[in-house]
Amino acid sequence: MRYLCPIENKHIARSTKTSNQKAAEKKAAIWEAELREGRYVRSPRVTWEEFVEDYQENALGGLAPATAYGYVLALNKFREYFRPKRVGDLTTHRMTALVTKMRAEGSAEAYIAGTLRSLKRASRWAHKQGMLVKLPEFEMPKQRTKKRMKGRPVTTEEFERIEQAAAKVVGEQAAESWVFYLRGLWECGFRLGESLLLSWDDRPGAIVVDFDGRRPLFRIPGSAQKRGTDELLPMTPEFAKHLETVPKRYRRGWVFQLTDDSGAPHSRSRHSVGPVITSIGKKAGVVVDERMKRTNDDKGRPVEKLVRKFASAHDLRRGFGFRWSRRVMPPVLQELMRHASIQTTMAYYVGQNAESTADELWRAAERESGNTLGNSKQKSKPRRKGGGHKTT
Repeated sequence: MRYLCPIENKHIARSTKTSNQKAAEKKAAIWEAELREGRYVRSPRVTWEEFVEDYQENALGGLAPATAYGYVLALNKFREYFRPKRVGDLTTHRMTALVTKMRAEGSAEAYIAGTLRSLKRASRWAHKQGMLVKLPEFEMPKQRTKKRMKGRPVTTEEFERIEQAAAKVVGEQAAESWVFYLRGLWECGFRLGESLLLSWDDRPGAIVVDFDGRRPLFRIPGSAQKRGTDELLPMTPEFAKHLETVPKRYRRGWVFQLTDDSGAPHSRSRHSVGPVITSIGKKAGVVVDERMKRTNDDKGRPVEKLVRKFASAHDLRRGFGFRWSRRVMPPVLQELMRHASIQTTMAYYVGQNAESTADELWRAAERESGNTLGNSKQKSKPRRKGGGHKTT
């Protein structure tokens, strides 16, 4: 019995292992059903391009676009280093070498671990489909030190510098729309992609601003946010006041309508808006992270280069989370940040800034004592009646 494989474009044959006509036809019918229902274990000689195409269509199709994009990036990273021809090139040796190569070029440990997780998931899927005979075996890299954030919360002073730098990047004519947007990011705490979905009125997939109730709210569809659930979200008073600066006659369409320097609408893609915000952060000189990266100089000699990360849209969200972590309890902050787990809120935003926590401790101690701690000029207390040493 045989069939024409649409992937390899050739006939695939298999013996029925019987000389009985009826038994052979029965086995052929079973095999045909397996092929039609996608249960047949395919040949392990599938090319890399066929595997990636099949994986994207059948395994990643139901995932959020950003999540699926991360898996594709991991496969592209593997292809960049090893130029695989077949899916069987996903081997233990190459996985180990991948970690070495990524570390050599200065990739963060969290990025390396994420890439390996994505490749492990792809390998398991290929193995279940019969494309990969043997699963690669490797251990996830262990981080000696863990850094909670890729950046850090932007401070109020830094945000003011970002606002002032906007016109130098986008131009004077477009500056008003961008400053309004930056202030919105600072005060609503939304992720970049979510902020671009804010709408004054109902439309498919939009996050709708609702001023009709006792308090302003957001109506968020599951398709518009990372956690994937429909919900109502309370709006912070400062963001509500920011939106109220827009006259009612203009409250239609998208909340943030960005323009370029010619006055034309700017692309609403987060891949287009994000780099502009980072450019503004760079112009303002707001560095949120820096690390040494290994690279090669003009002569191919290995050198270390200092790489700085400038404030991005997500660092404005971090600033929002940090400010409100000083005002509300963790469960409320979790709801504002829309974290699926309270552990995420506690790990990233509660108690992250030691200097601010220290300031709170000193202010509390000062209120308790009634004096400024550390001041050597203390007022002397009058002597109590009934004895005791004289005050000097």
